[in-house]
Amino acid sequence: MRVILYTGKGGVGKTTVAAATAVRCAELGYRTLVISTDAAHSLGDSLDVRIGDHPTEIGPNLWGQEVNALHELEDHWDRIHVYLTSLFASQGVDDIVAEELASPPGMEEVASLMWVKHHQREGKFDVLIIDCAPTGETLQLLAFPDVARWYLNKIFPIERRVMKVARPVVQPFISIPLPGDEIFGHVKDLLLDLESMKKILGDPKVCTVRIVLNLEKMVVKEAQRAFTYLSLYDYLTDMVVVNRVLPPEVRDAYFDSWRQSQERYSAMVDSAFSPIPIKRTRLFDHEIVGVQHLGEMARSIYGDEDPSKIFYRAVPQRLRKVGNAYELHLQLPFVGKEDVDISHREGELFVTVGPYKREISLPRVLNGKRVTKGKLHEGLLSVTFADSRS
Repeated sequence: MRVILYTGKGGVGKTTVAAATAVRCAELGYRTLVISTDAAHSLGDSLDVRIGDHPTEIGPNLWGQEVNALHELEDHWDRIHVYLTSLFASQGVDDIVAEELASPPGMEEVASLMWVKHHQREGKFDVLIIDCAPTGETLQLLAFPDVARWYLNKIFPIERRVMKVARPVVQPFISIPLPGDEIFGHVKDLLLDLESMKKILGDPKVCTVRIVLNLEKMVVKEAQRAFTYLSLYDYLTDMVVVNRVLPPEVRDAYFDSWRQSQERYSAMVDSAFSPIPIKRTRLFDHEIVGVQHLGEMARSIYGDEDPSKIFYRAVPQRLRKVGNAYELHLQLPFVGKEDVDISHREGELFVTVGPYKREISLPRVLNGKRVTKGKLHEGLLSVTFADSRS
């Protein structure tokens, strides 16, 4: 199953672009599902049909789904949520506030993305197109599996063993409810589900991300940051879609300054995202609502090309041997040296870019080696590993 994620700043038209892509894939004969994980659903409005929280047939080869985030959260987080709520309440936190605190930020979208695993397992669809939440929330949920894997491998086994021994002795003397082994079991199941989801979303032969933007300064800047963080977490971006470009036939003094601004930022997009393919679609003189108009937009973006193909295949992370040393290369576009920090311990490299931190599991060939050099040049971070004694 081919998986395509669309993300972008709120209001740039990513839902419309995702829906248009789905319509075109269905026209080409692919069994296509377009699914919205954004809590503020607008996918049904774009397709001009009522969509349920399970796949709803829209037309030949085309289905839509607006995930009920709260329902998914209950399925995947309910037992843990109940425990955390009781924990906060035991410390005098107001019941309503305790309910809110028990659901970590971004957990609704993470639970929604569990459908990716479900649909892959069922095998009913050829193409799955995901209309993600705005950029910030998307980056949170794409980073979540990395954090979960680290917790599952490093902290979880220790906590579970300690709690199993300490709970019967300690619980009678404290007012805080300690988690039972059942809670740890649910946590482990959740983390394993996240790991399975990451294997699908992180496979560049299956899943790619497409960034939708408008030709405005704030939007372009956010798109650049999104691309940086997607590269940091090793997700393959195979296309940038520029939406609402003024068509050349619009000639009016009212639009002159707008056109000049778009031309300036269009050149910036070309320079910044090259060599990733950049597709443009014009600002239409009518609303893009309904299957017919979405098909019109899809032809504007893709022409005769198949939207489901992978348009760019460069992997943002590589390891190579150089003499007696090894170099790890990681694409980190649009950041300066002052924005990047790296730290290393046996088997793990930690790369921090702004507020985001990624743990990179290192291959065994790097065991016993230390980081001797780190260099950032033209968007490429190179980290050199050599023998400790060298």
